[in-house]
Amino acid sequence: MVSSITTTLGLGSGIDVTQLVNDLAAASREPKIARLDKRDSALKAQISAVAQARSNLETFTETLGKVVSEGSLKSTPVVSNDAVLGAASNDAAQPGAIAADLEITQLARAQTLVSGSFAATTSSVGQSTMTLTVGGKDYAITIDADNDSLDGLANAINAASSGLTASVRSENGAYRLILKGQTGESGAFTLSGNDSFAYPATSGGMTLAQSAQDALLKVDGVSYRRATNSISDIITGVTLTLKKAAPGETVSLTASRPTDAIKSTMSDFVSVFNDLKKSITSARGSTNSRSLYELERKLSRLLGQTLTSNTAGPRTLADLGVATNRDGTVTLDSAKLDAAIKAYPDAVEAIFVPVRDSTHTEATDPGIAGAMAAIKTSETATNGGLASLKARLEREQSASADERTRIEDREAAYKTRLSKNFTGMDSRVANLKATQSYLDQQIAQWNKA
Repeated sequence: MVSSITTTLGLGSGIDVTQLVNDLAAASREPKIARLDKRDSALKAQISAVAQARSNLETFTETLGKVVSEGSLKSTPVVSNDAVLGAASNDAAQPGAIAADLEITQLARAQTLVSGSFAATTSSVGQSTMTLTVGGKDYAITIDADNDSLDGLANAINAASSGLTASVRSENGAYRLILKGQTGESGAFTLSGNDSFAYPATSGGMTLAQSAQDALLKVDGVSYRRATNSISDIITGVTLTLKKAAPGETVSLTASRPTDAIKSTMSDFVSVFNDLKKSITSARGSTNSRSLYELERKLSRLLGQTLTSNTAGPRTLADLGVATNRDGTVTLDSAKLDAAIKAYPDAVEAIFVPVRDSTHTEATDPGIAGAMAAIKTSETATNGGLASLKARLEREQSASADERTRIEDREAAYKTRLSKNFTGMDSRVANLKATQSYLDQQIAQWNKA
């Protein structure tokens, strides 16, 4: 034990073996670890910068898409009397076409029949085979021992899938069968085969509570007849809801333009676009990646990209007054935007909310939200620029971690070898010193003799 401690302390050679081993091991290890630390720090900063650029791109795209989908940038129909008429637009609406004068002379109604009174919903209605005729088509309604009741008859009619709705309603302690068809004259129906429920009937049978009729209206002086009160085939992209017949009254339909919302969105677009550009520039500065150069080019090309197929008026963001500065950021010429909105309101709106019909598709009319979504998708897809760059940096980070492990293992083994070698040396020096001491003693004895 004493010999071991002595060797460890370097008492044989007089050298502090432990300190020497530590110093030599550190001299070998620390430059390598410092190099890895520097690389890891750079990789961490690069990954963070790329992640921030991706986050800004995704947030920008999703926020812009949400603003568009919520409809705040789309012209909305406005009626002069919403007690008579309602109106709603869809993606096929042409804002400039939302303008008309309407007169509603008659609402569409559904034929309704009511039976005589019965004491209970389980009251027998008489077993028979009845014929329900709707629009020239016959439906057999069979009442037998299993369903001979007022409820059973209602269920059998509903099961025929004729378009009629049958229900049993109570009134003053009695029960009646109510039959209601679809709106419009084509929804009229007859019922035969049971005198208690026949219609039309010479006596007894069902009573006509309301006859079927079509809606009658005029749009800009042109007469129309429709089977329902919800009409979407007269004004393109607009669904009219007829609420009340008002013969002689003209109801005006116009469009409310989202002018202020578009101006605000354009201002926000420029601000957020510049933030995105700065985050990409920062990431590019730390990575010098071609992927980020390409993303910058895509954003620059966006300003001149055709966003709507309209042949008249603005078609690009540059046409709306967005200009590129020397540093790659953009500014908005508000006067140019105002002039475009005044002269071509439909075309300006289409840049934000493109028309969607057989000729206006995502390919021909992507709109600003669609164009940004395409850039985001191409960049964040599995093989996209940002996704590939992130994957490459993460692979480098993983490789660095593996290299760190290998270096630590090698340096630990190197330190062990140093300790073993110097300990052995110290032991041999101690032995030599012992021999020297013995010899010195012998020589001293010889000299005395």
